[in-house]
Amino acid sequence: MTTAFELPGYRITENLGVCYGLVVRSMGLVGGVASSFKALRRGEVTQYTQLLEESRRHAIDRMVENASLMDAEGLIGVRFDSSEIGQQLTEIVAYGTAVKLAAE
Repeated sequence: MTTAFELPGYRITENLGVCYGLVVRSMGLVGGVASSFKALRRGEVTQYTQLLEESRRHAIDRMVENASLMDAEGLIGVRFDSSEIGQQLTEIVAYGTAVKLAAE
């Protein structure tokens, strides 16, 4: 897996298409209230940082699972995107191109 469009030591033999992993998370009432109070002060809002780190890991895991279902041997051009759904939900998507590889 790489954010680049090539993998050193390998050549791409087949493009299997876009592969993604999607996660929608909620901070929850208690976490949302705690983070709102923390946001009133300067500094990092650790509740949101932790939520986003876990969400990105979960999205990567799902993307890798989907790549496996596609019989991919690698993922190139991996990226993240996020958006909010309403005021309580955050969507995280990891995506890339699933490929077949051959050693050079």
